[in-house]
Amino acid sequence: MFNRAVSRLSRKRPPSEINDSEGHPSSSRQSSKGTSEWATSLENLLEDPEGEFLKKEFSEENVLFWLACEEFKKTQGKKQMREKAKEIYMTFLSNKASSQVNVEGQSRLNETILETPHPLMFQKLQDQIFNLMKYDSYSRFLKSDIFLNHKKSEEQEENSSEAQTAAKRASRIYNT
Repeated sequence: MFNRAVSRLSRKRPPSEINDSEGHPSSSRQSSKGTSEWATSLENLLEDPEGEFLKKEFSEENVLFWLACEEFKKTQGKKQMREKAKEIYMTFLSNKASSQVNVEGQSRLNETILETPHPLMFQKLQDQIFNLMKYDSYSRFLKSDIFLNHKKSEEQEENSSEAQTAAKRASRIYNT
């Protein structure tokens, strides 16, 4: 799952070319939570699969690291945990990482800890990255054109839907 998330988020496509999990353009389907929920907290944005195309616009490596850590916590078995821990370390934390995250020097993990992994071994780093996203990237995201345009589009769809509902009610009143 982690590798799918990396490849899905790594593809840079304009919003008009982004599709949901069923292959429909993302704008053709109402988000499971919608922009109003994305605006209330970073957690809502990160938890909403419909919001993933927006996440890639800001600090992609941080989002991918956070998602990888969430997935890592669910890992069963020491062997699988060691493999995933090494994958997270090599992708995000090592000096040669392809998508290195910016964590404080004293917070960096020593590679030897990968031999004795546990579900919360990345928690301190994950919290640090979460706070970085929350207080930096997330506020920029809420001001971004892509978020504001998506929100406007969603509001227009809502207003159109409300107008259609009102028209249907009116036609029922006049047709009875």
